Amino acid sequence: MTIAAKFEIEYLQYLGPDGTLVRDDLPEAGRDTARLLELFKQMLFVRTFDTKAIALQRTGKLGTYASCLGHEATHIGIGASMRPEDVFAPSYREYGAQFMRGVKPRDVLMYWGGDERGNDYEIPRQDFAWSVPISTQCLHAAGAALAFKLRKQPHIAVSTCGDGGSSKTDFYAALNSAGAYELPLVLCVINNGWAISVPRSAQTGAQTLAQKGLAGGLHCLQVDGNDLIAVLEAMRRASERARKGQGGTVLEFVTYRLSDHTTADDARRYRDDAEVKAAWQRDPVPRLRTWLTAKGLWSEDEEAKWKEECSAVVDTEVNAYLNTPVQPVEAMFDYLYADPPPELLAQRAAAIAAEGRR
Repeated sequence: MTIAAKFEIEYLQYLGPDGTLVRDDLPEAGRDTARLLELFKQMLFVRTFDTKAIALQRTGKLGTYASCLGHEATHIGIGASMRPEDVFAPSYREYGAQFMRGVKPRDVLMYWGGDERGNDYEIPRQDFAWSVPISTQCLHAAGAALAFKLRKQPHIAVSTCGDGGSSKTDFYAALNSAGAYELPLVLCVINNGWAISVPRSAQTGAQTLAQKGLAGGLHCLQVDGNDLIAVLEAMRRASERARKGQGGTVLEFVTYRLSDHTTADDARRYRDDAEVKAAWQRDPVPRLRTWLTAKGLWSEDEEAKWKEECSAVVDTEVNAYLNTPVQPVEAMFDYLYADPPPELLAQRAAAIAAEGRR
């Protein structure tokens, strides 16, 4: 029998769920404890923000909101691994990565409050807006990566999608382009177990989601997405390959969605309580907290003080959002086209007339 091809997918993990090392070859990301400590603090900030955003939605001050509870290590690790001149094409849940890129929490709140100005963040100007249609952003990132290659710029494009998104044609088209043209593209599949109410097992027959990149000729790696050290190391490897002109990478970050899909969802209707309880045991926050505490780098008192600081910053951002004047109703037409077609201009005029204005 002639074998056409064989493959293996490496699984990357350094910290176990109990906060102890599972291997001895700790990478630079794990040895740089000062950086890890700062990133852990950012994980706590994201969790503080997430809690506040849900409270705002519950009290009618925010629209439907997609919580990122349980994704903090993956999101912070992705954002922290990018350079300012790189391009990020997120989906709609990667707040931690966007905060690391310079997006303000008030922008996130404006977006989920139904105000398109939340997509027009001051920094970083070159990043793409949130994408609710899943995986379309992967193609946008591939286009940016192609531009970098044609211009001979040492930048990379990074895009994120969920496990469900990795089954979309947009995802496959992006990875195929990245492989064919050796683009500096990093496709991050955030495998949180559920594509809204569809379990991963019901939406793909692939043994891993990382291996999907093999079909396009990309490097592939499966990562413990709740282990910040592993996330940083995986991003370092993928970024280094891309910047050296060695092509793109598909990174599968295995994590879990500890919250509902959005505040419009009730995950109790389709998820088993035992599954969720087990997932909490793999929570990325206590995992890194335990490791940092064992090294004498963190304490309960320091965490309590930091959480107070986080709450103060979040409150400031919330107030900035709540005090932003609401746009007139016709503003909805201003974000669709640079030059609106006549029928939209007519609808815009009708909206103004309906409110008795000119």
